[in-house]
Amino acid sequence: MTALATFIGVLALLGLGAWWVAILDELVADRVARRPLGASPLGGAVVRPLQRAAARLVQQANTTEAPDTLNWRLAPALYLALAGAGLAVVPFAPDAVLFDLEVGIVLWGAVESLTVVVVFLHGWSANSELALIGAYRYVAIGLPAMLLSMFVLIAAALPAESLSVPAVVEAQRGLWNVVRQPLGLPLFLLLGLSVSLRGPLNYADAGDLAGGTRLEVSGVSRLVWASARLTMLVAFAAMASSAFLGGYLGPWLPGPVWLVLKTAALLALLVVLSHVVARLSPSRMLTLLWLVLMPLAFVDLLIAGLGLL
Repeated sequence: MTALATFIGVLALLGLGAWWVAILDELVADRVARRPLGASPLGGAVVRPLQRAAARLVQQANTTEAPDTLNWRLAPALYLALAGAGLAVVPFAPDAVLFDLEVGIVLWGAVESLTVVVVFLHGWSANSELALIGAYRYVAIGLPAMLLSMFVLIAAALPAESLSVPAVVEAQRGLWNVVRQPLGLPLFLLLGLSVSLRGPLNYADAGDLAGGTRLEVSGVSRLVWASARLTMLVAFAAMASSAFLGGYLGPWLPGPVWLVLKTAALLALLVVLSHVVARLSPSRMLTLLWLVLMPLAFVDLLIAGLGLL
């Protein structure tokens, strides 16, 4: 694949993947709430996200008293750009990756860390109490979640003896990492819920804060913020499928098709988890992260090291 074709593939996966997540959100939310289904539930789920997006485009932009306007407007765009940067290191085929970096895993870790900064900036710059609380709360939860991610990603990179994402995929030709390291993928999925502010790990934009960091945002800025959350989940699912499910590897079908299918399956799982798993209080979640999940991440790294030896 040429660089142009790969670039188009990245944009298409981000856009169509975000729409796929929005459709799944509608369908799963209807089933969880046991709302009566209309004559065409699938058709409604396909159209409603587009209707909401169109409404945001014409909605009047809100403002607060003395916000940091530049950063407040810039944060959603930065969030969206981080999703694109994360997907840029994911290979669609052996010769099709937008940024074939020897340290692609490190770049993904930088995307995770900068997501914490952007979410905090979004809440802080609005000059609103509940938005600021959401920002601080996300930092407290997001940092240990990032540590979990890096431990399991290092474990996934050990069989390849490389920090290049294509090398990690190629090292799974004989056996996927999800089999070698059964703790890795479940722990990594928690990060997907965290970086996209979803479900049990949505401490930034939660309902108990009346929307948190997005409380005061409306119009195009709110549309970009919502789109960034969706595209970040898509980028995460593509990385998870590459690191643990063999990415583009698979029989019969072309590599890009396998990557899309695995990414779509992980997105469906993440959407279901975000709707059915209850959210703990921040204090209990911090206890769970530091005292339970962090030791499990060390165990996963130990399993990977022993397997390599």
